[in-house]
Amino acid sequence: MTAPSLLFTSESVTEGHPDKLCDQISDAILDEFIKNDPSARVACETATTKNAVFVMGEITSNAKVNIEKIVRKTIVDIGYTDESIGINGNTCDITIKLKEQSPDIAIGVNKSFEVRNQTLESDPYNLAGAGDQGMMIGFACIETPDLMPLTISLSHQITKKLSELRHAAILPYLCPDGKAQVTIEYSYGKPKHISAIVISSQHLPSVSDQLLRDDLLKYVVTPICPPELMDKNTKIFINPTGRFVTGGPLGDAGLTGRKIIVDTYGGVARHGGGAFSGKDPSKVDRSAAYAARHLAKNIVAAKIAERFEVQISYAIGMAQPTSIDFETFGTETISREKITKLISEQFDLRPAAIIDRFKLQRPLYLQTASYGHFGRSDLNLPWEDISVAASLKHLLN
Repeated sequence: MTAPSLLFTSESVTEGHPDKLCDQISDAILDEFIKNDPSARVACETATTKNAVFVMGEITSNAKVNIEKIVRKTIVDIGYTDESIGINGNTCDITIKLKEQSPDIAIGVNKSFEVRNQTLESDPYNLAGAGDQGMMIGFACIETPDLMPLTISLSHQITKKLSELRHAAILPYLCPDGKAQVTIEYSYGKPKHISAIVISSQHLPSVSDQLLRDDLLKYVVTPICPPELMDKNTKIFINPTGRFVTGGPLGDAGLTGRKIIVDTYGGVARHGGGAFSGKDPSKVDRSAAYAARHLAKNIVAAKIAERFEVQISYAIGMAQPTSIDFETFGTETISREKITKLISEQFDLRPAAIIDRFKLQRPLYLQTASYGHFGRSDLNLPWEDISVAASLKHLLN
């Protein structure tokens, strides 16, 4: 972001995209288990293809859940009630193959390495180990009020608007599947110009290309994209193939966890590789990524840096992270040493502490499974809270 001119692109997909459909099914199942059994261990994967859904994975819980009913409701709620537009949630084939969590994994989650080896006292936050190894990334920047990159923010707004227009029957010819992509020219790290907008929206065969283009310009592009960043050189492509009638699982197979860049920062920040959907909060792929976003957002909200990326890594079965480090991209207002001290004092990154702080053992996950897990001003997500920023400012003063 130090170049005088840099083009950067992010994409988003609608709730009816086949991969997003699978994310939502997995998270709907997770929500139902965790509602009835907060300590449930869930690692639920979903795949879909032509009028068929496959649910597989590992679940250990005392709750009794009608998984088929949840799958059908999720599909129907999205708007898939006709096989000809993607899948029929009322009649599709559903195959369920689930088993219990591996006891080898459960050992470390139930009692951490440190407690088992007496290197840490057995307090509640030291007791639970991470549900997997891995590295998680948190990011925030000053490009938007939600402290998210502008490219992914605009992409999400576009895809969300497509679904809103469809559900409200304002554009009744729209179908559930769709994508958006926004390219912005940056100058020395600041958004300068929207270079390109791409929207691909599934539609009924009766609608003309011209009507679709006119309506999406009127109802989507114009109200969402900042006019000061657009001019006659901004390229706008709407359904560039000329036709998008075959969509959803009828057009492409779907799979949980295949849109991890859409879920996070649109490629602006690095990614540890772990997906979120279908995983209970003992899996640090999910809970620690939320904690990392919370950390980064509060650092930026406290004006300690304008752009901040943090990486946290874990070993399976261990409570304490194996590493924590960050990058400020030259935008910090205090020394790295002071930032490191503030992080160690204000952010407890042990898995049990994260779960307790954000109250993650409750059904809040389905709502995050489309349009991103971060920067969601439309949702009351605990990891988006910036109250710690006040404490950080007070400590600095």
